[in-house]
Amino acid sequence: MRLQDIFSKKHRSFVKKQSEGAPLSPSRLAWQRFKRNRLAVASLVVIGLFFMVAVLGYLITPDHTPDCNQQYLELATQKPFSRATFVCLRNDDIEPAKPNMFRRMLFGEPLSYMAMPVYNYESIGDSVIVETYTGSVPNDGERKAYHKDEVVKIEKRTFILGTDAYGRDLLSQIMIGSRVSLSVGFIAIAIALLIGITLGALAAYYGRWVDSLIMWLINVVWSIPTVLLVIAITFALGKGFWQVFVAVGLTMWVDIARVVRGQVFSIKEKEYVEATRALGYSTFRTIFRHILPNITGSIIVVATSNFASAILLEAGLSFLGIGVQPPTPSWGAMVKENYGYILLDNAYLALLPGAAIMVIVLAFMLLGNGIRDALDIKNG
Repeated sequence: MRLQDIFSKKHRSFVKKQSEGAPLSPSRLAWQRFKRNRLAVASLVVIGLFFMVAVLGYLITPDHTPDCNQQYLELATQKPFSRATFVCLRNDDIEPAKPNMFRRMLFGEPLSYMAMPVYNYESIGDSVIVETYTGSVPNDGERKAYHKDEVVKIEKRTFILGTDAYGRDLLSQIMIGSRVSLSVGFIAIAIALLIGITLGALAAYYGRWVDSLIMWLINVVWSIPTVLLVIAITFALGKGFWQVFVAVGLTMWVDIARVVRGQVFSIKEKEYVEATRALGYSTFRTIFRHILPNITGSIIVVATSNFASAILLEAGLSFLGIGVQPPTPSWGAMVKENYGYILLDNAYLALLPGAAIMVIVLAFMLLGNGIRDALDIKNG
């Protein structure tokens, strides 16, 4: 063996021993503590699954039409795992649309044919004889004959979670409804972080009249009930998809501002902050490059809990009818439409979207608790 190979082997062994004995970075220690929290890890997995469903959207929903709004009134309130036969008829009035995969994933794809639920069918020569489905027992549907050239296909569909009062696929509605809940969380928290971090950091860094003015504003907003404030902003901005995001975001910055203010107060007199002033760095650089990175953990914990609150607020607004408007699916609106079935045989129509809200909110709360415990050095 050559001398160079011997030294190279010894060098690799020395580096390996040094790396094994070297202390872990704070971020890696926090990650190890987080992994030991099984509830937090499970919550992260649940959130990841919801996020994947929201992103893939219409590519994986059974009903891939826009807003999953394909209605079959004959199939209203069907039980879970019910099956139906559809005769798909050519419709020359509908131009077949072929959107690319990205547009289909975001906006869906309308049907290029007319799907008709049937009770039974039979082929006789060049004709297809069908008996339309009525939902009554016994079925007393009308018998119709169609030429085979008019029939695009005959297919059977399974409604895994059944259908709602309008005959829409409930599973598709819940899957696309996750987009609204996660979107309102992300956008509202982004708005809240932008406002809260800026005002909280400025109040603590400058102090004096700046702190008094910002704290007065925080206390005023804090004194107004959140739901009432959101409703007022929604009425001012109007009902709609984006208006809800802005309304929720404009009410959730107070918690973040108070946390940031307290954290910046505790570290603004540290030596490294004094050094940035002595070196003549700008206030913007001092705050956003040297102070805020040291309080990121606290901000993440507050933002995670506020994410759950934003989902609940959106669901409440949609339940009241001033949130996301139909036909866009929303879990809160689905509970509102179907809460009358809770005392009937179809209680699942309201319980399933309610359970989705409960699961995602609980997951974010447990994730926030897990992050808080992982960032606490006392748990090392």
